[in-house]
Amino acid sequence: MRIWRDLAAIPAAERGAAIAIGNMDGVHLGHRALIDRARAIAAERGCPAAALTFEPHPRLLFQPDAAPFLLYGPEEKLALLAATGLDATYVQSFDRALSLLPAAEFVAEILVRKFGVSHVVVGEDFHFGHKRGGDVALLRELGGHHGFGVTTLAPVPAPDGGVCSSSRIRSLLAEGRPAEAASLLDRYWTLQGVVERGDQIGRTIGYPTANFRLGKVLHPARGIYAVEAQIDGHGPWHAGAANFGIRPTVADRGDLMEVHLLDFTGDLYGRRLSVRLVDYVRPEKKFDGLDALQAQIALDCRVVREMLAAARPRGSAAGAS
Repeated sequence: MRIWRDLAAIPAAERGAAIAIGNMDGVHLGHRALIDRARAIAAERGCPAAALTFEPHPRLLFQPDAAPFLLYGPEEKLALLAATGLDATYVQSFDRALSLLPAAEFVAEILVRKFGVSHVVVGEDFHFGHKRGGDVALLRELGGHHGFGVTTLAPVPAPDGGVCSSSRIRSLLAEGRPAEAASLLDRYWTLQGVVERGDQIGRTIGYPTANFRLGKVLHPARGIYAVEAQIDGHGPWHAGAANFGIRPTVADRGDLMEVHLLDFTGDLYGRRLSVRLVDYVRPEKKFDGLDALQAQIALDCRVVREMLAAARPRGSAAGAS
């Protein structure tokens, strides 16, 4: 998949694409439906199939102090988009100037002048332009004027009766329901970080952990998780038990992901760890001391093994093999 960030430099061969438009945070089943339709239309027309996404996410412009909410960082999102079979992704910079562009000018300046778009695929609740002033009815009208087609898709239903959306997935993860989130992503939600050196308390009680911070991505519910972890983006996925939270029994160092790999020995400091959340074991809890904590971790690890043995296989994380 070719990635275009300098949208003024798109060559003639990349113009005239069938384009799925959206923020694409999560590249979940709803996004995949848009992309699949764009690819099908592109195959019929003999043109490229592309996605148009926006960086940074518009919420970061309008609510710069908002709590972390992104499901994936920009590079992870692009890796997931590449796995869908798209020919190209256009990364449109979202800034104040773009946010002030009226809907009709967004179509004329971005979709037509920059991309020479032949067809657009969007969700039926799609809005665009200044203050979200444009809707799918206006998009169809403008498409007729400029000579491109428009296809709208209904939301993909979720197993619980709702719809598949990034906001729904965020809510499920915030509620400690990663298995349900995985059903909407069609993969286990995966976090990545570089392992940092900690105070090594886990090592003293027989449960060494690889620790990293989540940065600007969503913080899931605090607690214990059954996880699988991969080292440096390749190789096997190792079974593990992870705690996300503030470690109330020991020193509070702020929210931290601590991962104990069940059947692994070796030094992980400075290495990049990909951790997919398979299931939720229990909330974080403060214990009377390290002996009580050690006993509970032993119980948690037994539960984790059972959960992982029973878990439904799902796809790998972005960028992992």
